[in-house]
Amino acid sequence: MPEPRQEPHEPERAVAGTGMGGTMDLGTSEAATLEQPPGPDGTNPQERPRSLWTDAWHDLRRNPVFIISALVILFLVVISLWPSLIVSGSPLKCDLAKAQEGSQPGHPFGFNGQGCDVYTRTVYGARTSVAVGILATLGVALLGSVLGGLAGFFGGAGDAVLSRITDVFFAIPVVLGGLVLLSVITSNTVWPVIGFIVLLGWPQISRIARGSVITAKQNDYVQAARALGASNSRLLLRHIAPNAIAPVIVVATIALGTYISLEATLSFLGVGLKPPSVSWGIDISAAAPYVRNAPHALLWPSGALALTVLAFIMLGDAVRDALDPKLR
Repeated sequence: MPEPRQEPHEPERAVAGTGMGGTMDLGTSEAATLEQPPGPDGTNPQERPRSLWTDAWHDLRRNPVFIISALVILFLVVISLWPSLIVSGSPLKCDLAKAQEGSQPGHPFGFNGQGCDVYTRTVYGARTSVAVGILATLGVALLGSVLGGLAGFFGGAGDAVLSRITDVFFAIPVVLGGLVLLSVITSNTVWPVIGFIVLLGWPQISRIARGSVITAKQNDYVQAARALGASNSRLLLRHIAPNAIAPVIVVATIALGTYISLEATLSFLGVGLKPPSVSWGIDISAAAPYVRNAPHALLWPSGALALTVLAFIMLGDAVRDALDPKLR
């Protein structure tokens, strides 16, 4: 009995069903394409998966909230660095003869109670608020991330001590602490205010960083790196920090707007920045007694402060939505 004829084996060919009872001869790559159809977004499933940061940037570029808030913040940063682009006068130049006068040609926001141009002072006030917000946020994020990350990674007595210290700082009212600490400082620079915000702001970031590091160090890739002999510094810098930093960035971005409003509050109460420094809080405090006769002097710095804080909070919300996998 003759043996059945066997077809020669061709590793580069494959057979796939046509869906109508027949078959068709395909190449291996073509067969793989049929077995793995494109995803719902049209991407090729064989492509290398995107990282968390690439995925987040992909979402942020399509988020109108992020685009609008980023444009507002970019404008604020530009006028903070180069206020002379949109103003020509000095914020300290005042004329008592024009006190509380309204809008005039060349002075669209009118004058305050001391005869200073409200438009010029509002533009220059952005420099102080943006500088305090950005520098304080960097200090808080750096200090809180380092302390919280080390405590979460090593644990033990250091973690317990840090937890009790943060509990003490959480019990201090922020405004009351500012009234007590800043009232004895006579400097007119932004550094005492920044130092105070960093001093009372780092515990929040520390708690976030500690929890994120504790979660990240339990992952399999960290255990595998430890089994291969990776040092503690390599584990922290190469494996844990890149995967634990996202919550810190989200909280710090949202807190930036809070720090700007805190600086304005302290300046309004007279313990933050002091004249002749230019600040929205100082201008709001000076305009409050004349709100009935010259409401414009209070309206414009208050509106600029509210818009700035809202822009940073919206930016933080957009970043949170992009970096949180649970919201996808």
